Amino acid sequence: MSRPIFEVIALGADDAVAAQEGGADRLELVTDMASDGLTPPRATFAAIRAAVHIPLRVMLRLSDGFSAGDAADLDALCDAAQGLRAEGAEEFVLGFLDGRGHADLEAVYALVDVLDGCRWTFHRAIDRAADRDALRLQLAGLPGLDTYLTAGAAEGVAAGIPTLCAEAAREGEPGYEPRLLVGGGLLLGHVPALRAAGLDAFHVGGAVRPAGWAGPVDVRAVRVWRDALDSPVPVG
Repeated sequence: MSRPIFEVIALGADDAVAAQEGGADRLELVTDMASDGLTPPRATFAAIRAAVHIPLRVMLRLSDGFSAGDAADLDALCDAAQGLRAEGAEEFVLGFLDGRGHADLEAVYALVDVLDGCRWTFHRAIDRAADRDALRLQLAGLPGLDTYLTAGAAEGVAAGIPTLCAEAAREGEPGYEPRLLVGGGLLLGHVPALRAAGLDAFHVGGAVRPAGWAGPVDVRAVRVWRDALDSPVPVG
């Protein structure tokens, strides 16, 4: 099995540098964690891009929750995506549900059109979907979709491990081609079972911030995770 992908949330350039130094493979760029992560300003993206060389995925979300809002909100989000692309962003994170808990295809299609082939992650909106399998089939084949960020359950990874392991076993089926990126309450103690089930991509935020979201990413904490992810996969 290849080396697992390790993605770390960065709020600014100092976070990004610490995450890269600690061994992160990729960053998710957000602002305002009080709203669970929103689209960062172009200037923040530019500063982080100048500070590190690892890939960056930029959040596309302008308000808390999993609704894209009304037509004006969606236009504003598309404008933000265009601005970030003009600044050099090449990878993104997005995901919206409609009132029935299905993928909001109008919003997703509008953004995918703006992204024009850029790679992107459908984020934890899948954990709030009325039917995870149906959502995957709704989104199957969309240009650029290569990852689902998921805890397996709305409550977090501790509750979602059975779902994550079951979905990992369906890799390659229609709708299950994108990689599973495990995040949302992920703890080091969850890693052995997830790795044994074949999961190979992991996402953390607060877990590498000993002082909480008010403090920075800690290089040593990132290294602890990197070492754990790179440890031999348990057998039996």
